[in-house]
Amino acid sequence: MATERETLSVVDHAWLRMDRPTNLMMICGLMTFAGKLDLVRLKAVVRERMLCFHRFRQRVGWEGGEAYWETDPAFDLDWHVRQLALPRGAGQRGLDKLAGDLVSTALDPSKPMWQMHLIDVDASHSALMLRIHHCYGDGFALAHVMGALTDSSANHHALPSPDLDGTPPPRAAWEKMLGQVTELAGDGVRLARTAYALAADWSGHPDHALAAARRGVNLATELAVVAAMEPDCPTRFKGPLGVMKRVASARSLSLDEVKAVASALSCSVNDVLLSCVTAALRRYLLDQDDAVDGVEMRALVPVNLRPPGPVQELGNHFGLVFLGLPLGEADALRRTRAIHERMEALKHSQQATVALGILACMGAAPDGLRETLVQALAANASAVITNVRGAPEARYLGGQRITRQVFWVPQSGGIGLGISILSYAGQINLGVVADVQRVPDPEALANHIGTEFEALLLRCLTMPWPARLAADVGKAAVTTAPKRKRSTNRTTGASRTAGTTGITKPPPAHQGTD
Repeated sequence: MATERETLSVVDHAWLRMDRPTNLMMICGLMTFAGKLDLVRLKAVVRERMLCFHRFRQRVGWEGGEAYWETDPAFDLDWHVRQLALPRGAGQRGLDKLAGDLVSTALDPSKPMWQMHLIDVDASHSALMLRIHHCYGDGFALAHVMGALTDSSANHHALPSPDLDGTPPPRAAWEKMLGQVTELAGDGVRLARTAYALAADWSGHPDHALAAARRGVNLATELAVVAAMEPDCPTRFKGPLGVMKRVASARSLSLDEVKAVASALSCSVNDVLLSCVTAALRRYLLDQDDAVDGVEMRALVPVNLRPPGPVQELGNHFGLVFLGLPLGEADALRRTRAIHERMEALKHSQQATVALGILACMGAAPDGLRETLVQALAANASAVITNVRGAPEARYLGGQRITRQVFWVPQSGGIGLGISILSYAGQINLGVVADVQRVPDPEALANHIGTEFEALLLRCLTMPWPARLAADVGKAAVTTAPKRKRSTNRTTGASRTAGTTGITKPPPAHQGTD
């Protein structure tokens, strides 16, 4: 049962303590609608289907340097759900500017730290922006909340979801801290401690954590890898930060087309998208006449560590891995191959688990040590890139169809660039948020992502079949392919195979994960 006062988990505490004027720890998402969303109806939906999660009525209180959740005695829904209007004719540029201003504006810590802004885009269309502090939950938890808020049709009205009271399943205390270590260990070891007590033990006696972890996998090796990392390659993406952020979104990509490219190249959808993001970063540097030969830039990539099945609680349950992006690679196929191989290696590592442990220590550590850990993590990467799977079919909020969803991920420490990937209703939408001192024109970077995907798609369409990411991807196997009916793509002018996705699927191959 929910109580008047609940202790923050050490990981949620870590995200709370990472707030700073140059990097606010807010997750910000934007929905656009086919029609006009009514404010009164929106508030009714929020009251019924979002406030059923008691956490959203709670604010963070402090006592003796310790943070806890407490119910806001003066909770006012009118403060949390506000209405704004764009100037006439502002269009997408005006919407992006407003979103950038909201991303740069801190939430009030004396209240529950979330707000919705209903935006009148024009006389017949609305948009809705949600800002929520990261300590309330990660992208996977918030996707669950958005699913509870929305409906499958304009006429279907779902019942309120059951509250997530935060009571962990019997084995969650250990598994939240060490991911799937206990499953790998196979010796049945379980710790009957709370997440806070476990993290406090880690911070005071790190040998305890390592000794326990070695029963399953050698986390010490992965910890050494992270600790031994040299600072990331210096580029214009890395440097001093200001307080203003700007946002942009790439044009929507067809999920079917991205899946088809992934199938053709025997990799995952995520590999394809990361390859296109890497190419866009490369092109942006070239546009500034910056050197790219041999440049390897690291990105922090969140990895979900929740157990399979329905979301049991809000909060943050993910680790982070450092992915090297080969900005110096000009060839699209070799670049995709490199991304695929690196992601496969990271999937078999325990780097995400180690990062979760570091985050837990940050939540329990004194301020000086916490700041050192934040700066150390941030020095090893120049961007945060995250991928969240959204609803496969169109959803409705307050009777209005959601036409598009995009979100912007916060960055920690001295990282000034974030790229978010969200699938929704057959589309893939990418959001770019950047510190103005690092990337003053994020729309240019966003545009490059779409252009680079079209280039990779064209490359797949014109190579011999079956295309495979073999050891030498620059030399596609020459095979005799049957003749196929062709059609012309209106965007690229390239001819492609007729069919649902526009590409004939090659023989079955391992797809990886999305």
